[in-house]
Amino acid sequence: MDRAQKEKVVDELGQIFESSGVVVVAQYTGITVAEMQVLRARMRDAGGAVRVAKNKLAKIALEGKPCESISGLLTGMTVLAYSEDPVAAAKVVDAYAKENQKLVIIGGAMGETALDPAGVKAVAAMPSREELIASIVGCIGAPASNIAGAIGAPASNIASILTTLEEREAA
Repeated sequence: MDRAQKEKVVDELGQIFESSGVVVVAQYTGITVAEMQVLRARMRDAGGAVRVAKNKLAKIALEGKPCESISGLLTGMTVLAYSEDPVAAAKVVDAYAKENQKLVIIGGAMGETALDPAGVKAVAAMPSREELIASIVGCIGAPASNIAGAIGAPASNIASILTTLEEREAA
């Protein structure tokens, strides 16, 4: 790899570190190419990506970035999983690490906050952005349906009382 290619990789990694909501660092010793492709596909489906880069270049790219604190994690065979959604990458990597023991989460970063393996698992347990939006919409819609039900309830009660009265008169 010549100097121009290295500079390009450092620039790409720098953009990743700046724009990602979460970056998860894991060691992948012993993972086959097929297993890595499965991880990449799952991450792509979740809106994230997986990147294997030389640790030295990643450390250079981290200089001055919000998640600079993870540079100490970059030793050995490391893989970077990242996504703009602050939860997606952590969820995918945590789920994959549970089924494939060769992938070991060693930490990560969420903005300026450094995460240890337990922190990554805690982030993975949080609801995703889409789940939060759905629950907020549900909370907003619930009072309206309750109001509609409360307004309609007296009318249906009156209707059932009138029906009962009519049935008594007919009998």
